[in-house]
Amino acid sequence: MENIKLLNFIDLELEEKEMILKWRNHPEIRKWMYNQDEIKLEEHLNFIESLKSRKDKLYFLVKKEEEFIGVIDFLDLDKKEIFYGIYSNPNSKIMGVGRILNEISIDFAFNSLKAHKLKLEVFEDNIQVRNLHKKYKFRETSQKYVNNKKVICMELKNENR
Repeated sequence: MENIKLLNFIDLELEEKEMILKWRNHPEIRKWMYNQDEIKLEEHLNFIESLKSRKDKLYFLVKKEEEFIGVIDFLDLDKKEIFYGIYSNPNSKIMGVGRILNEISIDFAFNSLKAHKLKLEVFEDNIQVRNLHKKYKFRETSQKYVNNKKVICMELKNENR
């Protein structure tokens, strides 16, 4: 996608790491996370530091032109079926941020990471995000419960594999 930069968490400045933490702790973001506790700065910085030695996880801050628009992450990189997650800058005024983050994630997973399948999990009542993924041909494959809430498991196969 044009004018998009993926900035690896391990290469970020402290100010950018703090900005991400504010987004992650924002009530509208936090309510959709498995861990809904507020994350402390030390915990956040330790997590980012741990990514330096991990080969199975990648986290990116996404920048469109001059605005930071969100975060994308990829897990289980040592497998051909990769999990991913996205969340947007809760203060962004750019229209269609979820769509942009989803398209970047799909492209990166299939073309850069060479995934065979992209998987995600979303709370059942997060209708807007479920519908977003359905527009990209993700299909619901199973359900489970996390924190006593139903979670929908979805996946998208790489048609070129």
